[in-house]
Amino acid sequence: MDAVLPTDELEMLPMALAELSFVEVAPSASLTEGLDGIPDRMAFKIGDAADLVGVKPYVLRFWETEFEALRPKKSRKGQRAYTRRDVETAMIIKKLLYEDRFSIEGARSRLRELRSKVKEERGAVSQLVEMKSGALEELRTMKADIARFRAAL
Repeated sequence: MDAVLPTDELEMLPMALAELSFVEVAPSASLTEGLDGIPDRMAFKIGDAADLVGVKPYVLRFWETEFEALRPKKSRKGQRAYTRRDVETAMIIKKLLYEDRFSIEGARSRLRELRSKVKEERGAVSQLVEMKSGALEELRTMKADIARFRAAL
């Protein structure tokens, strides 16, 4: 016998599903290949960036209006100059929208989550580096103390 949810629970189901937070985005072979295929250049014109990402230039221009993480610099002539990071961000946006089927708002919030997570991890790494350098300095001091002790014997 199939279980039937009461009407009020059915109305609450979309809200409950919307509150679910997907912490990680599944890995993607196409994203990995795309990221590996970015040439080592200082900047990319919009047409080159669009070709690398696999979308039309007007799509990148639209994404610039929707995602604060995608803000290429402009040259003196007004041409967009995408950095490697901009191209990587556009590839991630494409994956979120096209493969993971996020809405614009969902992709925007997921991108914010990813960026904050990266910042947290960078902070943790810098703390570890500081702890390591402090421990190394302490070991050097101990080594010097041991050398002075041996010399005194």
